[in-house]
Order: sequence, then structure tokens, then C-alpha cells
Amino acid sequence: MDKNYKELLHQIKAFVFDVDGVLTDGRLLISESGELLRTMNAKDGYAMKTALNNGYKVCIITGGKNEGVKSRLVGLGVTDVFLNANDKIIQLEQYMKKHGLQAHEILYMGDDMPDIPVMQEVGLACCPQDAIPEVKAVSHYISHKHGGDACVRDVIEQVMKVHKKWNNDAINAASS
Repeated sequence: MDKNYKELLHQIKAFVFDVDGVLTDGRLLISESGELLRTMNAKDGYAMKTALNNGYKVCIITGGKNEGVKSRLVGLGVTDVFLNANDKIIQLEQYMKKHGLQAHEILYMGDDMPDIPVMQEVGLACCPQDAIPEVKAVSHYISHKHGGDACVRDVIEQVMKVHKKWNNDAINAASS
């Protein structure tokens, strides 16, 4: 982990997340019909929605194919959701081009081998506490939270606090 990762927080304009092992704990519940079910943390959802409401971009790039996951994320306002991503660099490049982003402006959080190439391209590579050792080795920041346990909120909150944008609406409403 890079001790100076906090300096990199200032340049972040966009967040890109993997799903399984980041937004979820990586476990799959398999229904009798064969449907794969996951759980997501509402705190992560709140943080993504807050980031979007404050002008940040949020993108999901996952190898998973679950339309239910996409529906949940689109419901939060995430418009860039790439499912079935076998080579995540391709989707990252499309996303950057679409939004006019530079690699150093992107925070990416992943937890497993397919995330490493993307993590090596972005300005701030992050992972949950329970990521594999190879991912931890390329991360600037390792969250104290596990995947599915608000690790996404952890990184979004840190970036937004540095930019003095975290929860201004709630703070202003409470002081009124």
C-alpha cells in the first residue's frame, strides 16, 4: 500500500468498481432454478448516489452477467454498467473516451486477477481488505473494509471529503 495515496485523492473525478468481491462479498447464493443471487451493501449505494449527485462519474465493469445487478445500479443512477467484461481494459478505454477522462482522474477498486490490468492503468488503484495478495500488491490503498461491507463507501467518502463535497446537503439540513 502506498503511504502517499491521500495525495492521489485530489485528482479523482470518476470511480470505477468491480462487482463480485467489491460491491458484494463475493459469495453466490444459487436458487433452485439456478439463478445466482448476491447481496449489496446499502451504504455503498448511498455513497455512489451521493457521488453522482455531486458531479462525479461512476462506472461498473464486471465479468458477471446478472441483469438484476445492473438494474440495482441503474436504479442508483449509474449509467455506465459494463457486464460480461472479459477484458476490462477495453471497457475502461470506452468509458474514458465517452466522458473525456484521463487515467489519472480515475479510482478503480477491484479484488481479483481480472482487475489487475485496469488497476495498473488508473490514477488510484484500491481494493477491499479481503482482496487476493496479487491485487493488494498493485493497490495504492487497501480499504479496512471487506468486499460487500462498505469498502466502496470508504473510498468514495475519502475522495469527497478531500474535495469538501461529502454530505454537505445533510450537514446543511442538520444545521438549519
